[in-house]
Amino acid sequence: MNLVYGGGTVGIMGEVAKTLVSLSGPDAVHGIIPEALMRFERKFDENGVENEHDGSASRIIDEKLFGKTTVVKDMHTRKQMMAREVIEGGAGGGFVALSGGYGTLEELMEVVTWNQLGIHSRGIVAYNVEGYWDGLLQWVKTAVNSGFISESNEGIMIEAKEAGEVIDCLRRYRNSEGRFKLHWGEK
Repeated sequence: MNLVYGGGTVGIMGEVAKTLVSLSGPDAVHGIIPEALMRFERKFDENGVENEHDGSASRIIDEKLFGKTTVVKDMHTRKQMMAREVIEGGAGGGFVALSGGYGTLEELMEVVTWNQLGIHSRGIVAYNVEGYWDGLLQWVKTAVNSGFISESNEGIMIEAKEAGEVIDCLRRYRNSEGRFKLHWGEK
């Protein structure tokens, strides 16, 4: 199992990255982080003084702990690289949203929209820990009932309530019948 994520070392995703590296090694994790966010990743000593480093991701983000890190210029490049790596990944791969903030919601909705438009055909799972995504899942039902999302596209994003269920949801994922049949070939 491989993980592609936003590259942070703090919070939930930092812990997920560290855990997967400890189980499967550094090659199993690829963090992609915009240069502007690197300032939040620098190491500080117990007095709050920044440690010396050469500015490279490998000196700031320890690859033995967090896996490979790629520093990019902006958020658009980050999302494009992350999505491409997931889309080109092996069978049963896809996008999983853990509990998060504005960025998590924005990235989740983007990959849902891309699936609907036919840009990718990967599974999308909202890992709904303790009902965290209940409001969003209710919004989808309301949007379907109001005619903004077709019933045939309601299942683009699926819910998992337990960790073990997430992988199973990705493996069993079937694309919705209502997806647009558009062609997105690069020119």
